[in-house]
Amino acid sequence: MNFPITGNPALWLALGFGFIFGLLLHRGWVTDYNVIVNQFRLKDFTVLKVMFTAIIVGGIGVLLLHKMGYAKYDIKPAQMLGVTLGAAIFGTGMVLYGYCPGTGVAAIATGSIHALIGALGMLLGGILYALSFDWVRSHILSVGNFGNIRLPAITGISDWGWFGILTVIALVVFWLLERKPALATR
Repeated sequence: MNFPITGNPALWLALGFGFIFGLLLHRGWVTDYNVIVNQFRLKDFTVLKVMFTAIIVGGIGVLLLHKMGYAKYDIKPAQMLGVTLGAAIFGTGMVLYGYCPGTGVAAIATGSIHALIGALGMLLGGILYALSFDWVRSHILSVGNFGNIRLPAITGISDWGWFGILTVIALVVFWLLERKPALATR
């Protein structure tokens, strides 16, 4: 089953949802350079709270769309060396830039010039990655490649079970953060 809205209306809906997402990032303070950098300095856990919440809500939304037949999973291979190196590069870039790609675009919309300059750097990095992809595929992505696997298939725990576990972990982390006044966030 396909999503019932296609063509231009779907594009307008995507634009509208993107705008709302950027607005929520801004309202959640994650378009502020200092909030992101202070997450890595372990002084402000706003980003952790926003991301945990987004992962759970978004994941459940995708799961519901999948169950209703409106979406299909597109499982990517678990290429562990590529994921590890990519995460290290992404994290380093996020600390230096002060934004992830989504919060960077939202910060540009608020008028941040340094976010705009950093976004140009992200584009350059994307171009360099595309130009080197054949080498990356043969030397990095092939190492530790476990194929297209999902946690429910590996563990025998259902999708709902994983979201339940993740939700409990998030609630415990949120509770612990709120108990520590020195680790308080906005």
